Amino acid sequence: MSSQTAIVSESGVDAGVPWHYGDPMREQRLFSTGTGVVDLSHRGVVSITGPDRLSWLHSLTTQHLTALPPGVGVTTLVLSPQGHLEHVLYGVDDGTTFWAHTEPDAAPALVGWLDRMRFMMRVEVADRTPDLAIVWQLGDTETPWVSRSGLDSLGGRELFVPRTDLSTALDLAPRAGTWALEARRIEAGVPRIGLDTDHRTIPNEVGLIGVAVHLDKGCYRGQETVARVHTLGRPPRRLVRLLLDGSVDALPAPGAALEIGGRTVGIVGGSARHHELGPVALALVKRNIDPDATVLVDGIAANQEILVDPEIGLHVRPRL
Repeated sequence: MSSQTAIVSESGVDAGVPWHYGDPMREQRLFSTGTGVVDLSHRGVVSITGPDRLSWLHSLTTQHLTALPPGVGVTTLVLSPQGHLEHVLYGVDDGTTFWAHTEPDAAPALVGWLDRMRFMMRVEVADRTPDLAIVWQLGDTETPWVSRSGLDSLGGRELFVPRTDLSTALDLAPRAGTWALEARRIEAGVPRIGLDTDHRTIPNEVGLIGVAVHLDKGCYRGQETVARVHTLGRPPRRLVRLLLDGSVDALPAPGAALEIGGRTVGIVGGSARHHELGPVALALVKRNIDPDATVLVDGIAANQEILVDPEIGLHVRPRL
């Protein structure tokens, strides 16, 4: 397994880690056997210690954390006062420390914001990216490292591995690249914060109510927007999966505009070539766009598959 030759991403959000190992379609099919590992060592890692850590995070973020049992994976968000997505924490508590990973290069800003919010609370926040790496693992091999598994873990789990043990962790199972994992993620309709979202995105638009937002908890920053849109329904935009024209030998760039008849109706996020579905992507489109309409992105025609209902609200639940 360690002898595989990695093709490393040179650009984009996943630059610096293996994109594939020579055959990304085989790597995707590998997942159907219930095994595989993916190097996500470029992701940011944060630790929060201290006796007040869970109640403090509960007050700041979107998730109910005061009684979080050790070992239970959770996703929680930091929102702007207007309810827009700012940070995401994919976390797990081990009884003494809350460990979380976040998007590449996002840890310093996240740690900086959390540190400013400590006030008199008994908590310590640290950027652990220099000494800890994330490895996504599919399978139940016993390991000595902290692990997290949540609704958005794509059927696997994320291991918090000391960087000195990274090679050992990557030899737990046959290796796959980020191409294969991204294809699996897009197939599952799991949004990635900062890639499939922009500075205006609210949780209601991308199916995060119930996954990363708890509706029955105390106040937190941005709650008014989330609650209002949830009560009234009909968020401004909705998450869709795009089935792209497979005859075009290209994928759209993240952030490219979606158009109908020359009119911009949304933006595209992550994209990949799926071993069964062909080229796919996630996108945010305006709520009132006909779900059956064909859209154009970077010159590529695409059909929509609904992931978040246009009328999402109290009468409809998000699908992950």
